[in-house]
This record gives sequence, C-alpha cells and structure tokens, in this order.
Amino acid sequence: MLDILKNPWPWYVAGPLIGLTVPVLLIIGNKAFGISSSLRHICAACIPANIPFFKYEWKKEIWNLFFVGGILLGGFLAMSLLANPNPVEIHPNLASELSTYGITNFESMVPVDVFNWSTLLTLKGFIIMVFGGFLIGFGTRYAGGCTSGHAIMGLSTLQWPSLIATCCFMVGGIIMANWILPVILSL
Repeated sequence: MLDILKNPWPWYVAGPLIGLTVPVLLIIGNKAFGISSSLRHICAACIPANIPFFKYEWKKEIWNLFFVGGILLGGFLAMSLLANPNPVEIHPNLASELSTYGITNFESMVPVDVFNWSTLLTLKGFIIMVFGGFLIGFGTRYAGGCTSGHAIMGLSTLQWPSLIATCCFMVGGIIMANWILPVILSL
C-alpha cells in the first residue's frame, strides 16, 4: 500500500479525484473550493484592526482553514514518511537548457542553484523569490483567486470570469517561461 503512495499517480486517477472535490464540496455544504482566500481568513481572525476588507464573518469559512491545515500536514507527512532519497529526475532536455543558465544542482525539488539563502541576497534571488512572490500574491487577489481556484472551481461551475482568468494565466505562464524567465536566470 505504501508503494502506491510513494509513486506519482497517473493523470486519469489524480485528475478525477481533484475534479470530484468540487461537486463534493458543493453537495455537502455549498462550499467553494479555493486556497488563496485562506490568507484573508487568517488575517481577519488575527488582525483586530478596523480594515473593511477583513470585516466579515470569517468563522463561516473556518472549514477552509482546516482544509489548508490538512494540506500542510499531508505535505509534512509525505515529506517525512514517503520521501524518495534519490535525486529528483528531470528530463535531459530541461537539464541541458537550465545548465545554460548555470543551474546544475537538482538534488531537491527545486534547483539549489536558484533557491537558497545566499541566492536570496543577490539581484536574481530578490527578483525570483521576493518580487515574484509579491506579484503572485497581488495577482491572485486582483484576479479574484489563484490558478487552481479558477481552473478547477470556476470552470466547473461555468463562470465566464474564470475562463478568462484561466486563459490569461496560461498565456502569462507561457510568456514567463519562454521569454522572461530566461532573461532573469541569465543575470
């Protein structure tokens, strides 16, 4: 049984399981699947300020905080109990392309050459980790949700704004991966 959990699941199993989350949440409690709103719930619970954005009944959405907690706990358990001691395997073409940017160390889930504390203090590290993180957070709130929320929940409930957002996410991702990221990595 543990071997089943240690290996990646095929798309035709994992995809429907993720997709079935939406109708189960809607049927059980009329709840919308989404993660990015959790930060707002946490801030509303923890910040006693008089900020209108945080003044709402966040306790009605506490199930979402338990869901996020379960994701964190599941990630920790997977890392602790199901970790693969072998280096991450990536496609040789990707390794070759990344090596042209000086990224050659793939011993963890992310390239150690890019994501480490000493790199954070460089221009490249600041752009990727700090500025990039800010843009992701800002974009998520500006778009009314993250890529998963729009693509999984929004599209399954036939929301026109989610279709537009998902198309824009895809176009932005293609532009970033093919034209902007190579420039940043060459710094």
